[in-house]
Amino acid sequence: MTDWIKASNPTAPITTEAEAIGAARASALAIFLGVIWGAVGVFLLMSGGSAEIEAAMAEAAADAPEMAGMGAMAMQIAMWSAIGICVIQLVLGLVQWTKPNVVIPIIFAILVAFGLVSGVFGMMMAGQEGMPETAAAPTWQVYVGFVILVIQLVLHVAGIRGARALDRIRMAAAQ
Repeated sequence: MTDWIKASNPTAPITTEAEAIGAARASALAIFLGVIWGAVGVFLLMSGGSAEIEAAMAEAAADAPEMAGMGAMAMQIAMWSAIGICVIQLVLGLVQWTKPNVVIPIIFAILVAFGLVSGVFGMMMAGQEGMPETAAAPTWQVYVGFVILVIQLVLHVAGIRGARALDRIRMAAAQ
């Protein structure tokens, strides 16, 4: 357990190849955490989220009759998109676990940072003119999502450091 804590620490010194691999795999753990949170989202979407989407589409159809009947289609698109993103994340997490590199953690760190920034701005904009009063998701889901994004960002930073150290150590060993 202490090895994983050390590997996940983005400020821990990395001196050996094993430490570098562990730190690089921290990014894979962050991706797997995202897959689990995405699966929770898919479950919530399948259990009660469809009614919310269809109700929102029905409300929109009151002003625009051409929108009538699109709720079920929007629900299917949302569900299959979420499942597809979870599968893509799972594959990239497995790639990062088996062949640690610096590209995947950088991409996911950018996406996580974007998610954090857009989530914070969305919360700040709630209640402004033309914006809904509250978030579309329940409050607990929003705050748990923020916590998960922060954890993922820390793990991805550790993954970037680990992958760079791994490249440096392997280059030094090859020379």
